[in-house]
Amino acid sequence: MNKKKNYDSEFCGSLPLHNINVIQAYGYLMVLDKESLEILQVSENIADLLNKPVTEIVGKPLAEFINDDTAVKNIQQRFNNKIKNKIPAALVLSGNTIQALIHLEEQYLLVEIEKPLAINERSFSSVFDEVKYAITAIEEAETIADISNVAVHELRRLTGFDGIMMYRFDKDWNGTVIAEDKVQGEGLENYLGHTFPASDVPKQARELYSKNTYRLIPNREFKPVRLYPVINPKTHTFIDLSDCNLRGVAAVHIEYLKNMNVQASMSLRVIHNGQLWGLIACHHLTPLYLSFELCSVCELISSVISNRITTILYKETFETEAELQKKQTALIAQVYAEDDLVSGILENTDLNLMHLLNADGIAAIINGRINTIGSVPDKGFLENMQLWLQGKDIDRVYATDHLPEEYDEAVSYAETASGVLAIPVNKEQGDYILCFRPEVKQTINWGGDPNKAINFEPDGKNYHPRNSFKLWQETVHNTSTAWSKYELEIAENMRSFIYEFITKSTANK
Repeated sequence: MNKKKNYDSEFCGSLPLHNINVIQAYGYLMVLDKESLEILQVSENIADLLNKPVTEIVGKPLAEFINDDTAVKNIQQRFNNKIKNKIPAALVLSGNTIQALIHLEEQYLLVEIEKPLAINERSFSSVFDEVKYAITAIEEAETIADISNVAVHELRRLTGFDGIMMYRFDKDWNGTVIAEDKVQGEGLENYLGHTFPASDVPKQARELYSKNTYRLIPNREFKPVRLYPVINPKTHTFIDLSDCNLRGVAAVHIEYLKNMNVQASMSLRVIHNGQLWGLIACHHLTPLYLSFELCSVCELISSVISNRITTILYKETFETEAELQKKQTALIAQVYAEDDLVSGILENTDLNLMHLLNADGIAAIINGRINTIGSVPDKGFLENMQLWLQGKDIDRVYATDHLPEEYDEAVSYAETASGVLAIPVNKEQGDYILCFRPEVKQTINWGGDPNKAINFEPDGKNYHPRNSFKLWQETVHNTSTAWSKYELEIAENMRSFIYEFITKSTANK
């Protein structure tokens, strides 16, 4: 496999998305002093809502624009408790009853205000039964595939997006689409089974999902709304809009949506074990606005999906670990019964180290002798690899699923040795137990050429996303099935056992 340029970490991951000092036009923003509730900054479009120029709004207390003293006191009381999650609130501003989201930052309060729109928007009460059904269907799903398919179907029914897909991140943060539900006909491409490079959702964008359950862009052609004043008078810097749903959108992402033929989008996070596990991407061919209330429904569904996926993955992990522990205990007992390390880990056809570590072949290089089982490279390769491992001076388990990239001689042996797990027994005298996995040729269906994920202009600074998301296939060679976290842990346990067994055996002689 050719080495692809990692735009995710080398370029895209350094862009300061949180300091985009504009908001989208579908709402208003106020920045308040958290003690006095004095208005520090506003989005310039709030002049339309309050019927005053922004110069006459900034510096005034919030109470001057709210006719309800109780509402102001409620805001102060809630955030005196240091609540950091966004809190919904109904406010009456200049005679207009509006919905707002208020959240506490270190030095100020952010107030996101929903723009009153004359649209036929579904309220929570109108979709309550559908929400209950969606939650029940997700909670009763037994596999990741079932959850994913139910999730995209129910979310599309609730929100009305033309297409919704769910993708799962791999260890390199490429995202593969595992479920899709979309309108039939022209407009949206089919992406089921396609993989998108990590730079499509770069590092700093992924980090923002730790603070925000969703990201809504109702219309990619919005005119950005600036903040007034530009510099926050409290921090004397651009305001950090990491937590803000209304946060403006980077020009490159607008171009990305345009290239996908998408006018409106929404992304929902999927969390597992406190980390971003995947995303649900919602796309629409025309502008589509979702109210704060319906976005809250999507937040709830996102949490239910995350919780159910976590439950299933924990169950799979528990069962996998329990099975490995059972095999390990039996293998250790077998070694003690044989009173011989090599015989105990290799010679029983019903249970040996191959079964424990899911390897296709094992070579034990102990005291100058080589014992093998299964499919392994020839003796010359094993002896050369022994010297190579000694040169690496490893003290703990070493494992790779792409040995030919790390050890040139392995290229000719990729069929049997694309993956290796090496357990050092005595590195000084070159004693190792080597577990081999064969090459698994894999075809990756990329959503567009990943080598053209970013196209730079001649200045080397400005850039554009790829123009095409058409299927681009890549065949991966010289790579094995990856060693799992639990297999590595078991291998490390076996290393400790082998050391203890050899030490005791030597002492008893």
